[in-house]
Amino acid sequence: MTPPFHAARKTELFGFLVLAAFVLLVLPGVVDPFRLNLVGKYLTYAFVAVGLVLCWGSAGILSLGQGIFFGLGGYCMAMFLKLEASTPEATKIQSTPGIPDFMDWNQLTALPAFWEPFHSLAFTIVAIVAVPAALAFVIGFAMFTRRVGGVYFAIITQAIAAILTILIIGQQGYTGGVNGITDLRTLLGWDIRTDSAKTILYFVNAFLLLGVIALSIAVRSSKLGRILVALRDKEDRVRFSGYDVAAFKIFVFCFAAAISGIGGAMFTLQVGFMSPSFVGIVPSIEMVIFCAVGGRNSLIGAVYGTLLVNWGKTTFSESFPELWLFAMGGLFIAVVMAFPNGLAGIYKSYVQPLFARIVVRPAHRRRPVGGGKTTPAIAE
Repeated sequence: MTPPFHAARKTELFGFLVLAAFVLLVLPGVVDPFRLNLVGKYLTYAFVAVGLVLCWGSAGILSLGQGIFFGLGGYCMAMFLKLEASTPEATKIQSTPGIPDFMDWNQLTALPAFWEPFHSLAFTIVAIVAVPAALAFVIGFAMFTRRVGGVYFAIITQAIAAILTILIIGQQGYTGGVNGITDLRTLLGWDIRTDSAKTILYFVNAFLLLGVIALSIAVRSSKLGRILVALRDKEDRVRFSGYDVAAFKIFVFCFAAAISGIGGAMFTLQVGFMSPSFVGIVPSIEMVIFCAVGGRNSLIGAVYGTLLVNWGKTTFSESFPELWLFAMGGLFIAVVMAFPNGLAGIYKSYVQPLFARIVVRPAHRRRPVGGGKTTPAIAE
């Protein structure tokens, strides 16, 4: 009989291939460029959902502040793009040419020092991953070394999300304030506002997401992944076995933050702006909902959950502009109450057994050896 662990890996690999075909072949073939760009935006949220599967599903760390890391990655990319759009020639009508327009509106006369490194794309790419991971390390080290977890950790991350939002809005001259960083036009001279550019960015986004999922599958399949599950189920036993529990929690929290930062950077490229509305409490809770609807233990399910919730959000808001919030609330309640394991639970409980009965043939028996008797085949 096939060991359950290897069977789960085969199922996850099959799901990965189906997801790759869906986002790389099916959607681009049936969706118009406008809708494809919307799907690309949804897929940027899926980076956060995948990170939450590792944090919440595997390690039992519920963070209600993942929008922090999504926003930091997005702001890093937005700063680079804004500097590229703020050349002295393009801003010659300003009081101080060569700085972003919102800085000029707020009477700044020079580019702040922490903006200077974002003239470099290489530095920006590093910062997209490093800045969210560094903040996650500070938060994780402060919390996990003191054994803060559960609902207390969730509340603290929520509070940090609120603080960061207030900070971004309050420092309007440095961050663009409530409007965020807007009017982003080119990437190294390439116009990112055209339909063809958005289609290319969709595929870049999809390949990056698939790469992140493949890396996450490798992490969960390793000894590290099994230790994370042990932390979720029996943390004290893992600690008494000699493992540094805080170090493992810090690692997975930082890993999820880095993934979220990549999603935020791709969001900025796909949509063309970044604002504090994607950093605060509400978007962070929505990202947890994406994970819960897809199934908090399934990396593939998290992506489908993100697509389903955002598709429903767009469809309901277009068709029922006055009722769509109630419709979305009803959808969340129905999924949580009827299918607590999300879409992945529906697949495992109903679709997979049906598929096995219809497609998978029973094990063939060997030919008679003697006396007309047969011996059962041994499963590989």
